[in-house]
Formats: sequence, C-alpha cells, structure tokens
Amino acid sequence: MTQPSVILATASYDHTIRFWEAKSGRCYRTIQYPDSHVNRLEITPDKRYLAAAGNPHIRLFDVNSSSPQPVMSYDSHTNNVMAVGFQCDGNWMYSGSEDGTVKIWDLRAPGCQREYESRAAVNTVVLHPNQTELISGDQNGNIRVWDLTANSCSCELVPEVDTAVRSLTVMWDGSLVVAANNHGTCYVWRLLRGTQTMTNFEPLHKLQAHKGYILKCLLSPEFCEPQRYLATASSDHTVRIWNVDGFTLEKTLTGHQRWVWDCVFSVDGAYLITASSDTTARLWSMSSGEDIKVYQGHHKATVCCALHDGAEPSSS
Repeated sequence: MTQPSVILATASYDHTIRFWEAKSGRCYRTIQYPDSHVNRLEITPDKRYLAAAGNPHIRLFDVNSSSPQPVMSYDSHTNNVMAVGFQCDGNWMYSGSEDGTVKIWDLRAPGCQREYESRAAVNTVVLHPNQTELISGDQNGNIRVWDLTANSCSCELVPEVDTAVRSLTVMWDGSLVVAANNHGTCYVWRLLRGTQTMTNFEPLHKLQAHKGYILKCLLSPEFCEPQRYLATASSDHTVRIWNVDGFTLEKTLTGHQRWVWDCVFSVDGAYLITASSDTTARLWSMSSGEDIKVYQGHHKATVCCALHDGAEPSSS
C-alpha cells in the first residue's frame, strides 16, 4: 500500500477504528477492536503506526498494512489509558491512565521503562516541546510536571480543588500551558522564558469557555503563526475557537448534535477535525467556521480522532 500523505483515523464506542480519506470522506480501512473501547488515538511522527489507548492496554497498528492485528501491545496499566503520545523522534511513547500512573515506553524494547505516581486517575498528559518534561492532569484537579532528566515531579499545581482536569495543551514554542476542567473553565499560564525548567508557571488568564464540560483543549500548531488559537471542545455540542491574544472568542463551530470529545488541528492550523457522540467526525475550515466534510460510518459515539498531515521528521 502506498502511504497516504494525510493520515486520519477515528475510534468509536462501536469497537472499531476507521481510517478516512480526508478530502473525499471515504473510509478505506476498518479495524475491529473488540477488547475494549478506545479512549485516545495518536499517530507516530513517522506516520508508520497508530497507537490506540484502551482498557487497560495500548495497541500499536501498522498504518500501511491491511492487517487487523496490532504489531505490538503495551500491557502494564491496570485501568483505562486516557492519554498517549510520542516523543518527537518517535523513540518513546508516554501514557497516562485512570490507574493513577504516567508511564514511558521505549518503542524499541518490551515493557514499560518508567512510571510516575499521580495518586489520582490521570485524564490527560502532554509532552513539553523541550522533550524533557511531561505534564499530567488528574481527576482530583492536580497538574504535575514530571522532569524526565531528574526523574521526579518538579512542580504541582491545583487550579481548582476537586475539579477534574480534563485536558492539557502546550503551545508549540513552550510559552503557554492551558488546562481545561469539568466546569467549562480554562486556566492559562505563561511558562516563563529564560528558564530551562518548566517550574515557573505564571497565571495569565482564566477563561470561562463553556457552560458544560470541556472535553478537549488544543493550542494551534507552529505553522499557523502568526495566528494563535485555542480550540475548546465541549459537552454543549460546540467547539469554540479563541484568539490567544486576549482570549477573545473568534468562532463557534456548530453542527455536531451531541458532545464533542476530541479535536485536532491540521499542520498549518487551517482546518480542525472533531469527533462527537453523534457518531460523526467533521472537518472544519478555520477561516469560515463551517464544516466542509462529515465522516460517517461509525454506529456509536466517536470519541477520539488522530490526524497527521505534516512532513515526517527527517532522519538525521
């Protein structure tokens, strides 16, 4: 199979993962996933593999194969895996789980190499662009920075006591961190420049983004510059696009009929893909705020999506 330049995948409570042609909306591959539902999808930087985070395992599928079987399974979590992602060269993977741990996996070796205890169900984990710190958010409202060099927790924040942190996002240049919670609030911190470590969080803004839950927040990518946006996906059926300069509301994306669980920007920030309980995923134009493609095929809630339409990292 020739490698498509755009990899778009969704997963649903119908126990399938689907791959889509982004432009035509055609589903060209369906993987049955009977063992659990899938909470999160992520594509490796080289576009070769798709990671599916389930309960309690993470499975890696070959993007360019038609085989329904995973090429690898990562199995030491003991509850729902809610977060998964890759280091920029694709050498290792990180994960966070409702079992209260954050783990690091070397993709070239079996088993889990490192484990950090959050002491509460982990809902979200992001990797700082410096590739040396993970930031996790949990059900008890704690945000923790895990310093991978020192192998310890270097910082703890609790923006709102006993309010679950649902989603975290970091600006591509490491200048901002946003945390979204179950009260529809986004907390924004400036990460002070001139420090190698991330322990300096300076409160910048508190944004009441939605009346319902925020299920995902996401800052726009590097190639979207000079525009900088924050997308918030909510249980109120909408995604709101905020201008990071002042956190003014730029657009509200309306069209989904149920909760919007996940969203991902195209590499240039010109498009946004969303996944919803209404069973569909949608492609939105950021300039018009309109949905230009609906991906239909799942039979139950579509809860996560992954997109990689950028260049693969050059092999050094």
